[in-house]
Amino acid sequence: MTAPSTHQGPVTVRVFTSVRRFSATPLGARLARHHAIEQLRAWGVGSASASGSDAVGTVAAIVGELAANAVTHGRVPGRDFELRLSLVTGSVRVEVTDTRAGSVPPAPGAVTAPPPLDESGRGLFLVGALADRWEVLEREPGKTVRAEVDLPGWLSLVGRAARNG
Repeated sequence: MTAPSTHQGPVTVRVFTSVRRFSATPLGARLARHHAIEQLRAWGVGSASASGSDAVGTVAAIVGELAANAVTHGRVPGRDFELRLSLVTGSVRVEVTDTRAGSVPPAPGAVTAPPPLDESGRGLFLVGALADRWEVLEREPGKTVRAEVDLPGWLSLVGRAARNG
């Protein structure tokens, strides 16, 4: 006697992505942060639970730091920086890309805390503290800094994101 078939259909993995370019100015960095908050809300992140709203604040802080770094350290006159947000399996992925060649930040693990009275140098230190994972990807020209924030209960967001685009 044969056991009944337990074959299931293929697993569907959905990735929702938003890509926008912003001017490499302080205003562009602020707009990127606001866009991130609005996009996460449109995907339903933050409305599912208190931990989801913590994720929105965490992602907003990461986007703010990475966008500020792109404006301060990665700016090329006449070129924008790009923000890519993705709702992927289990997390929100943030990618900020600039086009400045030869300006690669330290890798995760190589970032140290700045002296307490320094007025700058905390951006990647904060990203390292807030993100569950992050990395620097070199490209021609420039670089992409990618960070991920895990989302508890992310599966419930997939249906909501599909409805809200």
